[in-house]
Amino acid sequence: MRASRARLRASAFPVLQCALAAGLAWWLANDLFHHSDPFFAPIAAVVSLGVAIGARLRRSLELVAGVAVGIGVGDLLISQIGVGAWQIVLVVALAMSTAIFVDGGPIISMQAGTSAVLVATLIPPDRGGGPDRMIDALIGGLVGILVVAFVPTHPVLRARVSAAEILGTAAEVLRLVADGLVANDPEPIVTALNKARSTQQEIDALRAQISGGEEISRVSPLYWRSRPRLERLSATADPIDNAMRNIRVLARRSLTLVRDDEILDPRLVDVIERLSHAVDVLRRTVLADPGQQPDRAEAARVLRSVAAAAKPELVHDAGISATVVFAQIRSLLVDLLQVAGLTRISASATLPPTVANPAYRPDL
Repeated sequence: MRASRARLRASAFPVLQCALAAGLAWWLANDLFHHSDPFFAPIAAVVSLGVAIGARLRRSLELVAGVAVGIGVGDLLISQIGVGAWQIVLVVALAMSTAIFVDGGPIISMQAGTSAVLVATLIPPDRGGGPDRMIDALIGGLVGILVVAFVPTHPVLRARVSAAEILGTAAEVLRLVADGLVANDPEPIVTALNKARSTQQEIDALRAQISGGEEISRVSPLYWRSRPRLERLSATADPIDNAMRNIRVLARRSLTLVRDDEILDPRLVDVIERLSHAVDVLRRTVLADPGQQPDRAEAARVLRSVAAAAKPELVHDAGISATVVFAQIRSLLVDLLQVAGLTRISASATLPPTVANPAYRPDL
């Protein structure tokens, strides 16, 4: 029930948008244009919006094109060959093939096929409709775009909350790994690894929310000024994804280290604990409004202090697992510093060198 309520809360506003768009599309087509039974209008509005935030403009265009192709092919053929099983086979095949030829999007071909079925069965050409049905689909698609523009979700809020949740999981995973290493107990690390593996769906959702936010910031004049902030958030998607991948490797190798009873420098565990606290600072930075603390400079400062401790002597004469953990910590620091606003070269330069001639000159 908690998960169900969480899903409903997360989707409440998109559901409201769909409901408003459906009612408005019906009113426009029925009362303003006086179309008889304009069911394509609310259907187009709902499908073009959907509950998912990303790529709504493309969905609107694909839907309108798909309905137009399906109705056009259906009207043209059914009026000549009549209604029946083989006619439906032919109409759907031609409508979907035409849609795929026009555009390979996932919605346009399905909408062309379903529209052709409706024309061939429920509303054949001899019952009226004609071009009104294509106009209804256009009305629904345009209403969907207008709702995105003037009743928009916040283009940054959902994405930054998702990013903060992922970083919160990262901090928790690092704490559990450190606990397991201190106690030489695999159980906390197993729990940590499971938590780390479960984040991929959240990362995919973050990317979709950023894409949807970019779309809203282009369409809605209410949020044009949010574009720079959204661009900064968009730049964190890849580093966050890379950070979680590195954390998974770190957790897996830490589990091997404990099970093999490998000797580990306690200072390395201390670095992991400090890194978990630094990630929590980064999480709070992502949630902070402009001008609030902690800001990106503070997050970068905390991460730099951890990076300064990631020295090669921590794994002097260490086993393979400890060495891999050390390497993942350094890679993870580079990813997290990029989330804090540094370039990859600048982030790499914060790390103490492990070779005589590093690719990036250290900035210690």
